[in-house]
Amino acid sequence: MSSKSTEDYLKAIQTLYRNGKLVSTTEIAEHFKIAPASVTEMLKKLAKKGYVKYSPYRGVHLTNKGIQVAEKVTRKHRLLERFLYDVLRIGKDKVHLQACEMEHALSDEAEESLCRFLNHPDKCPDDEKIIPACSLPFSSCEECVEMHRKGLEEVGKRGQNLVSIYSLKEGDQGNVSFIRGEHKVLQRLLDMGLTPGTNVNIMRVAPLKGPIEVGVRGAKVALGQDIASNVFVNCPQKHKQSR
Repeated sequence: MSSKSTEDYLKAIQTLYRNGKLVSTTEIAEHFKIAPASVTEMLKKLAKKGYVKYSPYRGVHLTNKGIQVAEKVTRKHRLLERFLYDVLRIGKDKVHLQACEMEHALSDEAEESLCRFLNHPDKCPDDEKIIPACSLPFSSCEECVEMHRKGLEEVGKRGQNLVSIYSLKEGDQGNVSFIRGEHKVLQRLLDMGLTPGTNVNIMRVAPLKGPIEVGVRGAKVALGQDIASNVFVNCPQKHKQSR
């Protein structure tokens, strides 16, 4: 079982998981265009490794360990798409397949450097999906850049279940863990009370990509989509796979 196969399966399961419903063997087989029997064999191997919880004839979902790997490879994939499109000027219709081939070979160190080189992008170019946050223990991208400049980038790792406010639903709650963006945006969020460790709850998600109303320190603030996608919180596992 190669690391490439493992990463491909975990990423596919995360993509196919919707609204708390287990992903079926048939869905995965159709995704990869292979026989269901081959999928079943692979799922059993992944379950033994602790990456998934597999129930025969019912389906599969990722464990925290599996989510960690899926998020990591998804982050690498979407950063590579930005690099291919923004720097190499490859068309949007071609970046996905090219990134699929490159994501497995990109080291964690190269991923961190690529993120800084691209000025910490928040969305991939082809379908504008959010780039997952990194696992470095910084409260902002500016702090990451500063620590790297000082040669202090190799420190601890954050916990699991990190997701952007934009990905949450009404009634969800979480503690702010990581914020990224330009200095003016960061200062505005800090002034609103959105600081690392602060508890927030989602009060209303406006339709048509409208603002998200968030309860913070007893007050209500409205965040636009772009800003909400750059504020990451720790919350239960079920929300990690909700979109």
